[in-house]
Amino acid sequence: MPQNFQIRRLSPALTKHRKIAIAGVSTLGAAAIAFSAVPSSAKTITTGAPASAPHVAYSSERIQDVKGAVTDQLATQTVKVEAITAKKQAALDTAAKKAATAAAKKTAAAAAVKKAAQQRAAEAHAVQAAAGRSAARPAVKPVAAKSYANNLDGWIRQSLDIMKSKGIPGSYSGLHRNIIRESSGNPRAINDWDVNAVNGIPSKGLLQVIPPTFAAYHVAGTSWNIYDPVANITAACNYAADKYGSMDNVNSAY
Repeated sequence: MPQNFQIRRLSPALTKHRKIAIAGVSTLGAAAIAFSAVPSSAKTITTGAPASAPHVAYSSERIQDVKGAVTDQLATQTVKVEAITAKKQAALDTAAKKAATAAAKKTAAAAAVKKAAQQRAAEAHAVQAAAGRSAARPAVKPVAAKSYANNLDGWIRQSLDIMKSKGIPGSYSGLHRNIIRESSGNPRAINDWDVNAVNGIPSKGLLQVIPPTFAAYHVAGTSWNIYDPVANITAACNYAADKYGSMDNVNSAY
């Protein structure tokens, strides 16, 4: 401040521009006094011309490096958190899969046990049912097939058994008597001289049956061959039963 007063005494006539310049210097001086105080530990205050402001260098490259370092740290932390989260989720998924597998095995084992129990129960039931049927029904002995001699006696007896099962009447004596009269017991006998022979349908076999009559009175279960002894006898007796009541009632050509 004393310096400013000396300037005024020395230069009484100041132009407008100089006054403005001096005012600016004064202002800067005051600002310098205010901002140039040393720390309290030094206990010294500097007055006078304002000290030039210290030069501060700003480097955009360093700011970018700092920002990049912080970003990298945050990214690293994020990756670590994500890795930890993923690891925990993987552990949870693994535990869930193990639990599901264990549950499935347990269910399968229970189903197998149940199925085995059902099968045993079914087998036991079948055994009981079979035992019940066996106890309820007496054992039936198989009946051996009846055999017949391959001669006139055997043919007559087999024919009588078939006739009995079909409800056709006749007796051994009646059949034997008519067979001897008609063919003398020859199953291949054929009449080639009577009216039937003239008409082209001669009588054939043990009881001399014409083909139309054999076909009409054929007995099921016998051969369709008119010369077959049993088939010829049963067909002729079936015809005689229809026309005369029984072969026993026939005593001549019929």
